[in-house]
Amino acid sequence: MSRLGRTVLAAGIAVATATFSATVTSPALADTPPTAAVALGDSFISGEGAGEYSPVVDIDGETSTFPGWSAPNSAAYFCHRSANASLHRADLPGIEDRFNLACSGGQPADFATASADRANGRQVAAQLDQLREVAQTHDIDLVLVGIGSNNSSFTFGDVAEKCANRFVADAWTGWWEFWAHPWLVEQDPCSDADLATAAELAAATAETSAAVRQVLSTLAEVDADGEHRVVLQDYTNPLPEELDQAYWTEDNRDDTRDKFRDLGRERYAAGCPIHRASLAPGHRFSQGLGSMVRQVYTDVTGEFPNADVVLLNVQQAFDGARLCETTGGPQQALATAVRLMDGPTGTYVTSLEGANKLDISRIANTCVDHFQTCQESWHPNAAGHLTLGQCLTGAAATGSREVSCVRSPNGTITVS
Repeated sequence: MSRLGRTVLAAGIAVATATFSATVTSPALADTPPTAAVALGDSFISGEGAGEYSPVVDIDGETSTFPGWSAPNSAAYFCHRSANASLHRADLPGIEDRFNLACSGGQPADFATASADRANGRQVAAQLDQLREVAQTHDIDLVLVGIGSNNSSFTFGDVAEKCANRFVADAWTGWWEFWAHPWLVEQDPCSDADLATAAELAAATAETSAAVRQVLSTLAEVDADGEHRVVLQDYTNPLPEELDQAYWTEDNRDDTRDKFRDLGRERYAAGCPIHRASLAPGHRFSQGLGSMVRQVYTDVTGEFPNADVVLLNVQQAFDGARLCETTGGPQQALATAVRLMDGPTGTYVTSLEGANKLDISRIANTCVDHFQTCQESWHPNAAGHLTLGQCLTGAAATGSREVSCVRSPNGTITVS
């Protein structure tokens, strides 16, 4: 039953109860399952970066709680399903229960196949199998889907790590110090080809289209009343198109010089350790993800013309509140700053003041060896997911097939 139909039914029941004071439960009402909203996808949907992570049922049916900072990153808990995720922050009238089935690092293949079955996957069942379980007890009325930024060709984590590492290596070492681990990484700014080629984006589009088709087919099988909306959301960039001018130079050095440690410390503390020249390729990459999701929308709605699918464009949802877009610091941004640990200690390094290149090497290697210590970096924070929840609120209620969620300079969110 649709949300509207359920609301009308509830009103009728209330009138009947008030009039007749009936004590016998209607069989039809007893058989009516509660409505549900479900989230499927990757870290942008699971709530990575937003904190308050919930236990996760793993592929063996066991509840996975926080296993410690030095545990294998494949632990189900590191799906990082947050109580602050946009699914939980959206205003969804008529929805009684919400199920966050998304998983940080999720790929299109993880919808139909257990993530545990691939390299670097987490110990969780296929997301569509989890969806089927929800359908056994609930009437699914809304499904939020965000997938594709991780795929068999590239992952968001690898892209972010590449550009940040290049900046840090460039800031702390001279070009002649190629021997210093991990300065085997390049020190040049990221280019378009470093992030995703046209061929890789095309392959990612095909994978993502196939995954979303599987979502629609599965819903057609398991949703008894056949009435549900699928919101297909794209991505936004945590960094601005240009850094605030206060972050351009430090100690009369900019990021085109050889070694600029003071500037490196300043940008790290602000959450944006990246070359200015990497920003434009980074935005073309996120725009490419947006184009990919739009093509997926076109593909699946062409194949399922009667499906209620809404395309939610969030590319401008963080405008004016990205990391280093102003001098307000990370606490004023809608994305989580890059934060590392010096060993799997649970304590984030918020300042690199006084750190030499060997300290930097050790800190950087902690992220490599224990990815959970840094995987929140450059994801929407709790405030960012509150904003994305407003975007979802609009997409769930709209009568349009496509909507854009835009943040104005005063912080107002408009979905139209």
